[in-house]
Amino acid sequence: MLYVDIEKTLGKFRLKVQFEAADEALALLGASGCGKSMTLKCIAGVEKPDKGLIVLDGKVLFDSEKHINLPPQKRKTGYLFQQYALFPNMTVAQNIACGIRNKMNKADRQKIVSEMIERTHLSGLEDKKPAQLSGGQQQRAALARILVNEPDILMLDEPFSALDSYLKFQLEQEIRDTIKEFGKTVLIVSHNRDEVYRLANTIAIMNNGHIETVGSVHEIFDDPLTANGAVLTGCKNVAACERKGPDNIYVPNWDLELKIPEDAGEVKAIGLRMHSLHIGEGENVFTYDVVEEIENPFSFTIMIRNEKNPLSVPIGIELSKEEWYNSRAAKLRVYVAPEDILLLKD
Repeated sequence: MLYVDIEKTLGKFRLKVQFEAADEALALLGASGCGKSMTLKCIAGVEKPDKGLIVLDGKVLFDSEKHINLPPQKRKTGYLFQQYALFPNMTVAQNIACGIRNKMNKADRQKIVSEMIERTHLSGLEDKKPAQLSGGQQQRAALARILVNEPDILMLDEPFSALDSYLKFQLEQEIRDTIKEFGKTVLIVSHNRDEVYRLANTIAIMNNGHIETVGSVHEIFDDPLTANGAVLTGCKNVAACERKGPDNIYVPNWDLELKIPEDAGEVKAIGLRMHSLHIGEGENVFTYDVVEEIENPFSFTIMIRNEKNPLSVPIGIELSKEEWYNSRAAKLRVYVAPEDILLLKD
């Protein structure tokens, strides 16, 4: 169990986060510069918070009031940096051996290193140096160096940022297996919604140094609650709105009045996921001018605008290639069900 409640100011930026994580994979999802990596560094002891408390499995790592600030080597935190931080002049085996902090004889160290090399599928690469490895092999070597010390928490900082799409797919499966095998608290820092959806159990949405929303993966994607959360979870159509009645809102940017559920509560913005918009007749149906069609590898993104207002902001709808080829026209009737509208606090 991890408990974090810290503050840190860097120039005009202020980090102020509070969250808990059990034996699960928790993702900090946010845009670049929102404080995700800084949070990990504070937990690892690489950075010192200005104030607050960090407790891991009952062990106090940092407490500003009691003047406790354990050095990194005493925290038992496994931190995978974005660029892996392997020693370039050392072999894979030597890099992994550096992770062993317990004092033991040479034979025991070699045995542990050999077992970890086999476990992380690095057999045959023991004598290679980092520059001779692929990106995926470097990541496995860095993970092996972390896991060999049996950390109490595993922290992955943008684990796939340095990899191409094919390697990401392969390594993501390996990371998923590592998380399951680890069986303790795992923190994943990412700005990629697909990665966190597949790897995490819980998501904490971060924005400008603080956590906006925390929930299960499905809760956050079904109802992100904030405009920032909607954008981070992949919603391409987000706009401010005005309440017009118990079950109606008006969206100035799109010049649309939409029906929403009566029990919606406070609503300051809405999101329309592109796959929630459909061609045909239904509630919240309008006629739109097609202003652009964008071909993707396996679908089309169609940009449409309210036909009654040529100055309104276009919105996007995603269609399969077959559906677009069958429906292609200068104007489309498009609808969205009230229950498919993301109702956002800001």
